[in-house]
Amino acid sequence: MDAPELAHWGKEAQPYGKEAQSFLMEQVLNKRVRAYIYRRDQYDRVVALVRVRKTVVRKDVGLEMLKAGLATVYEAKTGSEFGKYEQKYRKAEEKAMQDKVGMWSQPSWLERIRGAKAQKLESPREYKTRTAAADRSKKAK
Repeated sequence: MDAPELAHWGKEAQPYGKEAQSFLMEQVLNKRVRAYIYRRDQYDRVVALVRVRKTVVRKDVGLEMLKAGLATVYEAKTGSEFGKYEQKYRKAEEKAMQDKVGMWSQPSWLERIRGAKAQKLESPREYKTRTAAADRSKKAK
């Protein structure tokens, strides 16, 4: 999963970054969590399916973030790993987009009456691409 970025290394935070972090912490903090490790990615991060026990059922934390509109399916040239769940994740992301939840939400009708405008969402992948290009531009100068 790829969640909106928090502010770090001098870069601004993305909208919904704090909400995504809070949601994730709510899901896993002080809970019994099991990670089914796939491998390490190109940045030496552990890539895994993470489940937390909710009563008898184990919930897929990444899937829950997608459903809440607080993450996207990870898109990268390398390092993506979904096990057998890729289609399930993509469907959950699409449904969150259609239902306009989390980062996919638009201003409500009341906010539109007050003058709020819909903004184009910059996905976590687009944010990383944009900020990396800005960093390269600064170094070139």
